[in-house]
Amino acid sequence: MSNKIVINGGRKLSGQIKASGAKNAVLPILTATLLAEGNSHIQNVPHLHDVTTMNELLAHMGAELTVGAHSDIFINTNHLHNHTAPYDIVRTMRASILALGPLLARYGQAKVSLPGGCQIGARPVDLHLKGLKAMGADIDVSDGYIHAHCQRLQGARIIMDKVTVTGTENILMAACLARGESLIENAAIEPEVVDLGRYLIAMGAHIEGLGSSKIRIQGVDKLRGVAHHVLPDRIEIGSFLVAAAMTGGNITITHTQPDDLDAVLLKLTEAGAEIRTTEDQIYLDMHEKRPQPVDIRTAPHPAFPTDMQAQFCALNAIADGTSVITETLFENRFMHVDELNRMGANIAVEGNQAIITGVEKLSGAPVTATDLRASASLVIAGLAAQGQTEVHDIHYIDRGYEAIEEKLNQLGARIIRQ
Repeated sequence: MSNKIVINGGRKLSGQIKASGAKNAVLPILTATLLAEGNSHIQNVPHLHDVTTMNELLAHMGAELTVGAHSDIFINTNHLHNHTAPYDIVRTMRASILALGPLLARYGQAKVSLPGGCQIGARPVDLHLKGLKAMGADIDVSDGYIHAHCQRLQGARIIMDKVTVTGTENILMAACLARGESLIENAAIEPEVVDLGRYLIAMGAHIEGLGSSKIRIQGVDKLRGVAHHVLPDRIEIGSFLVAAAMTGGNITITHTQPDDLDAVLLKLTEAGAEIRTTEDQIYLDMHEKRPQPVDIRTAPHPAFPTDMQAQFCALNAIADGTSVITETLFENRFMHVDELNRMGANIAVEGNQAIITGVEKLSGAPVTATDLRASASLVIAGLAAQGQTEVHDIHYIDRGYEAIEEKLNQLGARIIRQ
């Protein structure tokens, strides 16, 4: 299996590409099929390693899956014979925890391995468990597994101690089949949570308040399988826009939802890019200029997303001036800095801040990816760097970017996978 990408940098990106479906939306939607009677049809599914892992997990439980030719998956979960998400399948994928709520709600039992995923800091599942316990679940954590049982979940008022996307999604899915009314307060408002909610409503769920911090759910007795088109991946879109900006290029990305990227587009405009949007397209033109430095502070949606922080570290590394990036969500999310510095960047980390003094040019070097978004930042840096860059451990990038080298080569990059 190939495990590195080789980039010959210094080429301006230009052209048009189509956005893929969102990784962070499709994974909870795939687990939501566990709630549905009959056939589910999920459209615009990206070809990603995490999606393959989730499909393996559903098949392991007894779901019948057919993967179509055009990013479609057909799923029937009527004949599940296994309610376990085992460690050997889910150890690389944090989203496996999202099977917990649906399994409990429909089948009254679940055994889910404590999840793995990127090493970007503490992301405890205690908020998921606390919410499900409030709904009447009996939960025990032992031997690396969450063991959960219930007769039927009961509606409850659940106040999230902190905003959590997967926590909100797990409780939201569970509440759809609970008896009575549930209220989730301090709920996540990310577009991916809203997309999941839209899918659940199409299945027959009664949900109010999607996209706000208060979500009210009236439980129903059953949900039915339906077709759903997954929303576009705003992080993939943002990453390609940064790549074009770093190389002084001009690109158009189609099949987008520009409103989901307001914070990112604002910062790209600050950096000197000309941005134009239509209902479903984003156009960026850097006019071959060097980026201006932009200060970033990550925070939950609709503020600047933590998943775009590493890419803007790369952009600021060649900006004309000094910038500060403040990471408020994860304590271990500057692991890409050492690798960018190997390419000639001038970045110093102090606590939860990266102080970046822009240099005129980065130089190609061998670098190693440490997590999904860090790997994207290194590829982007390699595109703008002089000479050849080798990005190692690219299994991270395949977890979240569909056919990244094909899309970049379509825009004029020179990338090969070895």
